[in-house]
Amino acid sequence: MPPPRDLLRFSPAERWLHRSVAVLMSICLGTAAALYLDPVSALIGRRHLMATIHLTSGLLLPLPILIGLAAVPEFRADVRRLDRFLPGDWRWLRSAQRRDGSIPSGKFNAGQKLHAAYLLGAIIVMFGTGLMLHFFAPLPVSVRTGATFVHDLFATALVVSTAGHLWMASRDPEARRGMRTGEVTRSWAQQEHALWEAAEQGPAGREGDAPPT
Repeated sequence: MPPPRDLLRFSPAERWLHRSVAVLMSICLGTAAALYLDPVSALIGRRHLMATIHLTSGLLLPLPILIGLAAVPEFRADVRRLDRFLPGDWRWLRSAQRRDGSIPSGKFNAGQKLHAAYLLGAIIVMFGTGLMLHFFAPLPVSVRTGATFVHDLFATALVVSTAGHLWMASRDPEARRGMRTGEVTRSWAQQEHALWEAAEQGPAGREGDAPPT
């Protein structure tokens, strides 16, 4: 019997978690622009409201990730995949032809793994420095100054990385379909994530990834 044409890449719960993080991150970046960029601030006004929305969305940002880790087995399995570099991942990073399918990847390629690690680290840093900037009274001036610098630096880096993420997504309609509907074509999976596609046909773990528990 031939294998089905489409593969399930992300469950409904995973897609909602991704959308929740994306919405909260967009609100954080949008309200930051309204607070710190003079032309945007003059256009929108309502600085206190923008500050309140910015703080609330920042405090909520880790929540979808924590919910996924606690209650979504397939999300935990994908986190384990993202946390594990396969032997071919280093070759993938060094190769100029990394996207031609000659170096097979697991469910996530090395670039996606690095981006996920960076994004998680940025969320932790932004969360911590944001709390320091809001509850600043007991902190010395040097700590507040350092927290402001780090918060602004990571905010700028997040704008750049988010733009890059959206640009990469715009070039790959099949990847967008996978996040929108949860399914991708088998031919796309064979080209972009051959080890994962092969594992979907045979015993779980062939690509070195642990199954959901």
